[in-house]
This record gives sequence, structure tokens and C-alpha cells, in this order.
Amino acid sequence: MAEIVLGVAASHSPQLSTPAELWRLHQERDRQNRDLRFRGQVYDYEGLLQARQGEHLDAQIDDAVWAEKHARCDRAIDALAETLAETAPDLVVIIGDDQRELFLDDGMPTLAIFWGESVESIPKPEEELPPSLRPARWANYGEQRESYRCVPELGRHMVERMMIEGFDVAQLREQPAGRSIGHAFNFVRIRLMRDHAVPMVPVLVNTYFPPNQPTAARCYAFGQAIRRAVESWDDGSRVAIAASGGLSHFVIDEELDQRVLEAFRARDSARLAAIPQEELMSGTSEIRNWVVVAGATEHLELEVLDYVPTYRSPAGTGCGMGFARWS
Repeated sequence: MAEIVLGVAASHSPQLSTPAELWRLHQERDRQNRDLRFRGQVYDYEGLLQARQGEHLDAQIDDAVWAEKHARCDRAIDALAETLAETAPDLVVIIGDDQRELFLDDGMPTLAIFWGESVESIPKPEEELPPSLRPARWANYGEQRESYRCVPELGRHMVERMMIEGFDVAQLREQPAGRSIGHAFNFVRIRLMRDHAVPMVPVLVNTYFPPNQPTAARCYAFGQAIRRAVESWDDGSRVAIAASGGLSHFVIDEELDQRVLEAFRARDSARLAAIPQEELMSGTSEIRNWVVVAGATEHLELEVLDYVPTYRSPAGTGCGMGFARWS
């Protein structure tokens, strides 16, 4: 049988692949955002700035602080890439979310598995991206078209097993014409696999878009079902599973991030399953991808490599960057 031998999880924010001195580019986008969610409330930028003024976050908006945090994130990404290379899995199951990349708004499945022979990364033209996203285009969108090898045998097996497990997943063998695999998958391929690329099975979770987002409990159970599916595949492959995205953003909530990381460390499935839907909104919703991987790696030991709150404005916008491995 196949076996999951490694789990990895990493934030994939464009900040990670943007020089620290350019993080200020994100502030203009933040100032225009009227859907900044923080602890159950929705703010525009000025409202959020007012709500968080007592936290004195101005000290975080400093070139030296940004450079130090960027370096920490780079070290954690390097460590995950080295772990993948040293483990040398035969394939990687990637848990990511689709943000109107493969799927359109009116056809977004809660859960989906791609089981074609390959999937293609089609970079967005630089001029179509906001200025703040252009410096990270290389890592999140790619710089040239690239075909990623997939594992159709395992992908189909997982779809069939999910039917038995009670998960009515959508299934794809071909990507829609002109639509790219999403940045959640590109980031893992480019920044974590690097020169040690192995075939992937893309698993797509609708973290972002109401009304059909899965609950945290459903995500954990889905991860458990993925492990059973992998172990029932009569192949003998050594499999890694990767979570792409998170933690809290576009507003950083360190309390939430630490609470979730502690639940991962404690293997506290009840606490993870109890995370309310209203806390898993906007970019923070990608915590669901980590919960899936936690469910699939109950038999492995977790190590949190680092947690870096990368504030990019005095209003507390930015991303709680998390990096972890189960081995």
C-alpha cells in the first residue's frame, strides 16, 4: 500500500516572494479594501485603523523589522524545501484553494480532486496584476507556461474512495481552456519543490467563497479520509501531503493563529473541528487547508518551524505567516 510519510504546510502570501523594502506596495490595496475582517467584524481601512489603535502597530512598519521578518520566512521556506528534498517522496498531494482560477463563481465546488495526466500553470500578464503583486509573480503565477505532471491513477482512486467515504467530491481530468491551476499549487511547485519536482495530485478546497465552504470539522474528516484513500492504493508509493496558504490575513490575528497552532501541536482534533465558520473568512479561510493536512497526518509528529506576523500597515493588515512539517 501507499503511505503518507511527510506533511508540510506553508503560507503562500505574495509578501513572502516580494523584497521586504517593497512591502509598502500592499498598503494601497489595503486602504481600498472595504472587506477587512477581524474578530467577527468587517471594517474598511480607516475603521480598522481606529479599532486597533491601542495595539501601537506603527513600530512594526519599519524597514529593519521587515527585513528581519522576511529573512525568518525565507529560512523556514528553505527548511521545508530541504525536508521535501531529503524525504524524496514519489508524489505530493497538494491541498489548496482555488480563487477563481480553474473554477468560475457559479461553479465552485466545496471539494474537488484533479486526476488528469498533467495540469498547466499559465502565468498572468504582468500588466494585469496590481503593482503590489507584480514582484511576486514569479512564485505565485510563474514566469512561463509550465506543465506539472500529475498522478491520474491515485487521483481517480481518491475520487472513488471519497464516494465510499461519504465525500461527494467534484472531479476533473482536464482544466478549462485558458484557465490556470491556481497560485496555491504554483507556490508549492516553485518555492518548495524547486529542482526536486515530483508528480502532484491537486486537491481543491473552497475556503474563500460562501455559501458552500466546508466546516473545520468537515476538513479534518476529509483529511482522515484522504489518508485512508492513500493507504488503500495498492502501489507502494511514499506520499507527501502539503497545505498551501494561511494563516490569518488580510488582517493579522495573532491570538487566532496561536490558538490554531497550539491545537495542531496538541493533536486536538476537537478544538480544530470547533473553529467557527465566521473565523474562517477572507484569507484566514485558508487555515482549512492546514486542517485537512492535520487530519491526514495524525500518525506523524508536528514541528512548527516558525510563525511570523508580517504587519504591513498600522491598521494590522498583513499575513500571519506559518510554516510547519509533520514527519
